[in-house]
Amino acid sequence: MGYPFEDLDDSQFERLAVQICRKLFGIGVAGFAAGPDGGRDAKFVGTAEVFPSRSAPWTGTTIIQAKHTIAFNAHCSDPNFSGSAASSVMSEEIPRIKKLTAAGAADNYIVFTNRRLGAELNEKLSERVKTGAGVPEGVFFAGIEYLDDMLRTYPDVLTLARIDPVDGPLRVSSADLAEVILGLQVALDAPLPEFDVPPVDRVSFDRKNELNNMSSSFAAVLQRRFQLYTKPIEDFLANPANHDSLERYEAAVEDFELKIVAKRSEFQSFDDVFNHLLEVLFKQDAVLARQKSLVRAMVFYMYWHCDIGEVEDAAT
Repeated sequence: MGYPFEDLDDSQFERLAVQICRKLFGIGVAGFAAGPDGGRDAKFVGTAEVFPSRSAPWTGTTIIQAKHTIAFNAHCSDPNFSGSAASSVMSEEIPRIKKLTAAGAADNYIVFTNRRLGAELNEKLSERVKTGAGVPEGVFFAGIEYLDDMLRTYPDVLTLARIDPVDGPLRVSSADLAEVILGLQVALDAPLPEFDVPPVDRVSFDRKNELNNMSSSFAAVLQRRFQLYTKPIEDFLANPANHDSLERYEAAVEDFELKIVAKRSEFQSFDDVFNHLLEVLFKQDAVLARQKSLVRAMVFYMYWHCDIGEVEDAAT
């Protein structure tokens, strides 16, 4: 498994790209403050120290860009990144780079992205930018494979980029939950029960909502829509045949709980926490985005089952 770049925010990813470039080009790589970048996140003027090689380094002005996504397992071949539509990332970037090259402000162009990138597509994208934007010298796309290599080669760049997972946004991993959802989808082919789920021996739902500052109206909607799922989900996870799914569920819960605790103060209510978690999950993973109702039911189950959110001992 490589580094979870999808857990970073955009500014962290930009700082990481700058620090990697300082290793490759030199200490003169200059990053820019947040805001409209005019087609650049950083630049270097001069002769690169080691990129693309010591024997044939890039020279002139190199424009550096960072294109980050929170999507898990994203690819540079995805239409929203490299497609021909005017709204794709590269379709929007090429005119910006063209303005820089026309002004003599760009000799080389390098893009860092946490998307998967094959050698053949790298060549095609490089040629598209070189032709479309008129870049006179070199063009290079650094995908997630290249980023992982850079972290192994220069393990101090994370520290230099001031990246601490605690400082990032409330992001959670979607991979484990997606596997559980796929298995649960099959198990729920049977009709759901048409009776209320009996209470369990734990803190009451009302008290749970009070502890976590979840509004009564939001809780009522969740309960009305998703409580019928709790027994089938519980049975699915308790089935010995689904042991792998249980382990993945527990891994997802651990990730969710630790990150919620770290970032809880940034959200006024647990209504906001709940909705934010879902928004991130749907953006990160196509499997989850296709199963929105079931994912909401699963996150509700985590909350209802007291696996996430504050809780007190039922005896108190």
